[in-house]
Amino acid sequence: MLIDLHAHAPLPGYYNQHPFWGPFFERHPDGDVKLRVGHWVLRLGSPERKAAVRAGNGPSVEEYMARWADPKNRLNGMDAAGQNAQVLSVPSHCYMYWADPEFSVRFATKVNDILADYCSAAPDRLMFWAHAPLNAPHDAAKEIRRACTELGAKGLVAGGANFGGLEADSPQLDVVWKTMCDLDLPIFIHGYNQSVTWGMQADHDKYETTAIVGMNYDETRFFWYLINGGVLDRFPDLKVYITHGGGYIPYQLGRLAQTNRNLDVKFNKKPVEEYLKNFWFDVELHEVPMRQALVDIIGADRVLYGSNFGGSDAVRHDLTDGLRLSDDDLQKIRWKNACELLHLDPAKLGKPAVKAVA
Repeated sequence: MLIDLHAHAPLPGYYNQHPFWGPFFERHPDGDVKLRVGHWVLRLGSPERKAAVRAGNGPSVEEYMARWADPKNRLNGMDAAGQNAQVLSVPSHCYMYWADPEFSVRFATKVNDILADYCSAAPDRLMFWAHAPLNAPHDAAKEIRRACTELGAKGLVAGGANFGGLEADSPQLDVVWKTMCDLDLPIFIHGYNQSVTWGMQADHDKYETTAIVGMNYDETRFFWYLINGGVLDRFPDLKVYITHGGGYIPYQLGRLAQTNRNLDVKFNKKPVEEYLKNFWFDVELHEVPMRQALVDIIGADRVLYGSNFGGSDAVRHDLTDGLRLSDDDLQKIRWKNACELLHLDPAKLGKPAVKAVA
């Protein structure tokens, strides 16, 4: 069994929602279809789409969106990857924390309704993370509760930093963390391109640095702020899953732990290592030795499977291949930990279709 917890879904129903922020998909003179949010344009795409553009076969906007809109296309891809289930999320470039709350609240409702409808096509295989307007914490808590209790969302997806000026340790967000503890569901932390908040300079992020490098920093920052800010002392049952191999956390854990002890200002009551029970990390790393190091340092009980399915940096083969693991630890990473964390019944999950061999 294999459950992928990191899979984005750019669905047509939640695009073109705002005259300025969009988000918009537009065809550019080079033949590629690109995402625009306000002044910012994403100049990064999947290798498959980039190859089609180079070959002169770039899709129209309508073709591009139609492919995403049909759940059968995703299910076929999941079958090819041997995946039983995915938990989908809105692409991180579209979180809208930087927009006016009137829009970000309305946008979150739209996203969750669209995701729930899409997943209803195969509820035994498609699930989703709730999106919430974290720049409006009380509205966010209300929407999280609605999405999780009425629509079936399996937890909350959140950027790692800068929720409309708020951070993980901002007291205003305590209402959100309390809601997640009440629901006993995890937060999926996935950074976003901070350049979208730069106003007229939003499209001046050289080499997409705030997305490609910055996401890992923002994910690490969430961990750092939760601990140093004493959030996990106030909410000891909070559950947090950090993607991209955990940002920089597992590889700098010793440094983070040692420097926390030497800070003049910190509010955590325990050593950094004692908060690891609140965290899970996925294996979306591009080298087997790095994935092995993650498991060796963190332990298989706290490792999940997430691939950024279909994305630019997705690893397009089985991320557990080549790992030195017992079968029990292998199954924990592939599906057991996800079932426990998200309260999934493995007996009710679908199976990937197997093509007959001629």
